[in-house]
Amino acid sequence: MKVSGLAIAMAFAAAGCSKAAEEPKGSDPVQVASATPSASLRDGAQATSSVSPSTRSIKVYKDPNCGCCKEWIKHLEQNGFTVEVVDMPDLSAVKMKYGVSDNLRSCHTGVIGDYVIEGHVPADLIVKMLEEKPQIAGLAVPGMPMGSPGMEGATKEAYDVLTFDRAGHTTVYAQR
Repeated sequence: MKVSGLAIAMAFAAAGCSKAAEEPKGSDPVQVASATPSASLRDGAQATSSVSPSTRSIKVYKDPNCGCCKEWIKHLEQNGFTVEVVDMPDLSAVKMKYGVSDNLRSCHTGVIGDYVIEGHVPADLIVKMLEEKPQIAGLAVPGMPMGSPGMEGATKEAYDVLTFDRAGHTTVYAQR
């Protein structure tokens, strides 16, 4: 029996990150970090930039038990980002606040400047977005595709990195 990368990712999500999709149970305070990094990164290359380190700050909301979220955070740190981690058992209020629709959701949500980063978005694309300053709410990698940052393993599947706006419109920003 052949098992797809999506099936494996969804099983992983159910085991370690299932609380991200639950309904809100209360109002958790959420604050936005301000930053606008500028540099070019490509698959794990360390950033070299004229931007001060304080502008590479991202706040990441995640389930405290999620292993792939921790790996994505390591990916960001290895690429020059300073990460503030906010562990929360229920991320649905955060996702609603930042306009992350159900079809875009993943196991963690990051906030950098005025942008939202949903899921396993590669660091170089976050930097590219911050350099370009598009009129979007943010970037998303829906689900948990195998081979994306934090989801490395024996297999790698192609996936899209999407832009999204507050109205739920999406476009393909990059393909990996």
